[in-house]
Amino acid sequence: MSKKLLISDANIIIDIVAGELVDAMFSLNYEFGTPDILYVEELEEQHSDILNAGLKLFELSPESIDVANLYYQNNTAIRVSANDCLALSLAQQEECALLTGDSKLKQLAIVEGITVHGTLWLVDTMFNNGCITAGDVEIAYQKMLDDGSRLPVKEIQKQLKTFNK
Repeated sequence: MSKKLLISDANIIIDIVAGELVDAMFSLNYEFGTPDILYVEELEEQHSDILNAGLKLFELSPESIDVANLYYQNNTAIRVSANDCLALSLAQQEECALLTGDSKLKQLAIVEGITVHGTLWLVDTMFNNGCITAGDVEIAYQKMLDDGSRLPVKEIQKQLKTFNK
């Protein structure tokens, strides 16, 4: 059975690396990808080992680059970054879900009919697939928050309560 593809923006990958959940994430029955440009500009310098773990880099077609440019030009009011627009356009190109923790990108993706998941969904998926324990989750979230992640603390607490039952 082939794995479903998920396209990720940079902040999800940064959260997962900070939480030391890379191996657990790549043990899921998903493939994870990101735009090659986003990787070079936002991840390569500090997170290059994520490629060895299994992150796939994708080139956008010229049409998808045009779509990303339109998103960027048309959404100045909510200020979605150029690289986030590339991630959204890539998810459309590959006809798959988008992983993001950016609320503005999430809003835009929903408007465009793209399924969106975040770090909490990913952690929940790892937990429910037996890749990590409730204790692992607690430690990982603390590391993410200590690293500067802007995860919703109340939602984390709810999730941890459920996991600890």
